[in-house]
Amino acid sequence: MKPRYWEDVSEGDKIPAVDFPLTAYRLVMEAGANRDFNSIHHNSEYARETGAPEMYANNIFLQGMWEKTARAYIGLAGTIRNLKGFRMKRFNTVGDTVSTGGRVKKKWQEGTDHFLELEMWSENSEGISVGPGTMVVTLPSHTGENN
Repeated sequence: MKPRYWEDVSEGDKIPAVDFPLTAYRLVMEAGANRDFNSIHHNSEYARETGAPEMYANNIFLQGMWEKTARAYIGLAGTIRNLKGFRMKRFNTVGDTVSTGGRVKKKWQEGTDHFLELEMWSENSEGISVGPGTMVVTLPSHTGENN
């Protein structure tokens, strides 16, 4: 993963989208990995009985999608400081693909720290499904100051 430096980023820059196909296997594995054994996340029949159209991704999985997308943009030397405005608007169901992307909303420096505010969102076949929200991240600087 190529490092990204604060000086090389501009407000308005696009964060490349990352696609997440939601297969039954992926939802079952994710539910087990984060110990969310609620059947709505891995059993289609049960999910439909609760009013959902199909089994669907949970919050932790969807937040992980934002983190993977941000991490692909900021690189391993960047840090994620916070996440705000994460709101599920639609189900992200098995068989669909979630595409997570964003843009650089704001850029600033505080002392030796170099910050970005990223506007993030997720889309599926029905449109925006999560967000928009923001992530505050830091990046290293070409000057060698702290990130």
